[in-house]
Amino acid sequence: MIYKVYYQESASEVPVREKTQTLFLEADSEMDVRLKLKDRNYNIEMVQKLEGKYLEYEQNHENYKLEQI
Repeated sequence: MIYKVYYQESASEVPVREKTQTLFLEADSEMDVRLKLKDRNYNIEMVQKLEGKYLEYEQNHENYKLEQI
């Protein structure tokens, strides 16, 4: 499954919408996503499972890049 992760660069950073970044990751579950990103010190705001039309929509954008972890 593909997940979209919304995060801040630093775990100590207060979430600010304008500074929120995203990445796409293949994982078995939301918990698996969080475990894979554990060592990156991100402040994860939300993990969203992508499927169907929404996944197709994201894949058609130029900033779609699947992280390899």
